[in-house]
Amino acid sequence: MKYDGENFDIAVIGAGHAGIEAGLASARLGCKTAVFTINLDWVGNMPCNPSIGGTSKGHLVREIDALGGEMGIAADYNTIQSRMLNLGKGPAVHSLRAQIDRRAYSDYMKGTLERQENLFLRQAEICDLYKEDDEWVLITNLEAVHRAKAVIIATGTFLAGKVYVGDVSYESGPDGMFPATKLAEALKKLGIPTRRFKTGTPPRVNRRSVDTDSLEPQYGDEKITHFSFLELCEVENKQPCYIAYTGEETKRIILENLHRSPLYSGKIDGVGPRYCPSIEDKIVRFSDKERHQIFVEPCGMKTDEMYLQGLSSSLPEDVQLKIVHSIPGLEKAEFLRTAYAIEYDCVDPLALRQTLEFKDFPGLYGAGQFNGSSGYEEAAAQGLVAGVNAALKILGKEPMILDRTTSYIGTLIDDLVTKGCKDPYRMMTSRSEYRLILRQDNADRRLTEYGYRAGLISEERYEKFKKKLEMIEAEHERVKEVSIRKSPELDAALVSRGTVPLEKGMKMAELLKRPLVDYDLLKPFDPDRPDLPDEVCEQVEIDIKYEGYLKRQQQQIAEMKRLEVQRIPEDTDYTQITGLRLEAIEKLGATRPETVGQASRISGVSPADINVLIIWLERSRRNEI
Repeated sequence: MKYDGENFDIAVIGAGHAGIEAGLASARLGCKTAVFTINLDWVGNMPCNPSIGGTSKGHLVREIDALGGEMGIAADYNTIQSRMLNLGKGPAVHSLRAQIDRRAYSDYMKGTLERQENLFLRQAEICDLYKEDDEWVLITNLEAVHRAKAVIIATGTFLAGKVYVGDVSYESGPDGMFPATKLAEALKKLGIPTRRFKTGTPPRVNRRSVDTDSLEPQYGDEKITHFSFLELCEVENKQPCYIAYTGEETKRIILENLHRSPLYSGKIDGVGPRYCPSIEDKIVRFSDKERHQIFVEPCGMKTDEMYLQGLSSSLPEDVQLKIVHSIPGLEKAEFLRTAYAIEYDCVDPLALRQTLEFKDFPGLYGAGQFNGSSGYEEAAAQGLVAGVNAALKILGKEPMILDRTTSYIGTLIDDLVTKGCKDPYRMMTSRSEYRLILRQDNADRRLTEYGYRAGLISEERYEKFKKKLEMIEAEHERVKEVSIRKSPELDAALVSRGTVPLEKGMKMAELLKRPLVDYDLLKPFDPDRPDLPDEVCEQVEIDIKYEGYLKRQQQQIAEMKRLEVQRIPEDTDYTQITGLRLEAIEKLGATRPETVGQASRISGVSPADINVLIIWLERSRRNEI
């Protein structure tokens, strides 16, 4: 028998990485927020790789932190090993990655939610969801009836989850938890456009059975960079990771057993991630490769469980054992967990606005893997945006919309809601046309103002941020005026870096434009240099070194923003716009873009169509139509 539960401003369904950021953001903005999860012991779980960051994903984490989110802080407190990737390339693609203590991270996030004012964490499965007047009604498995002004769906891979291991399949969420089957049915009844995606995990093995002496060790950086600009704790490298390699025997075992893989037998209908294929998929797609890297990584400081990154599989357990034992260093590996593939429901993100609110269901938002993305970082970024915008709408304030010129978060959301996705979306640096400006090192310079205006950045943090900007500006001006005199010592230093000596004295700013010259090299020759934080010097150096490229990209952004400010009325009937091609009419009508800029990025809409649309909008404003 159903009974009346509680009334909330915002209800979040799911306490994974998206649900955590959504719940914290809305509660911190003053909204009474409920976060419902099937199992309280797995808040912030990492069912796949126990790591945060990586190529482009590190950008997302620093952006989340710059906006006032929690993921970067939690990662800093629970790091096992920290490495900056792509240091051999330019700063645009430098990305921080940290191996994380899986259970400690979960405990940290659970405690953060429990202590957050205005947030109510509840273990309960939401089995039904529908609109009644201006409120959303949520019914739990224990028949409690809760009501909320807004709901954020952050179900991860739980929604109608089904696990596959060879011929064995069963309904399940990740890590053997219950799936959200009834909620999946309720969403279909509501009319939410869903589809099936799939992802997978590799086996986990016991450290005592791994011959680490025969593996290639991988150590953390000597100089560690924090994810959080606040730098609230000391981050240490506590354990190494290791690299192993598959060989011809591994390849033979997989090819002989492909018929036993549900991926190739047709049992799995869901579409898998293009950029994180299973080991059997890699062997088939890259048949010319003699070997594949496998990263053997610790799962925590209080466990001997090790994660075999690169061995994701849905093959039967006996085949998985043979595959692992064929890898040098893992010949005697003892399984703790068997790899599996998991299929789940998610939404077509074309149904969402840039605020992540559903176009046809006011007050309903989506975030994370429910929106068709993959990865903890992509999920957390969307959760933050959904939580902020749900709260701002309830508070009667303007939404926080991040376009692709501001951030990787803006690029991620714009790609999802404008282009959609045919397979699980993964963020990559190549997806951003403005990546030289959207670097991880300047995420606070780009986004802290947004977080402050939304209400997530405190006055104290904002004042500290403004002082940093003042130091950058002052040092920038000083460097332009400082002259570096020619000397034998400087010439020797320049030659040691592979660059030519000076013919005569030179302004420090001009010297810094040389690719191999940096602040550290010039420090002995700049006696008046003030004592500045490393991050300030880094920003000044990058601004100077890439000045020409940055100006060119700013010009591109200015043109982009010209299109972004031209809004398209929501009720626009594209069939009535003379001159649009039939394909453009179909694509624009299906996507319903909010701005001309968004319309220009829809596949099938040409520049000629955009010109027709701009002329039509201008005539509409002048009441000529």
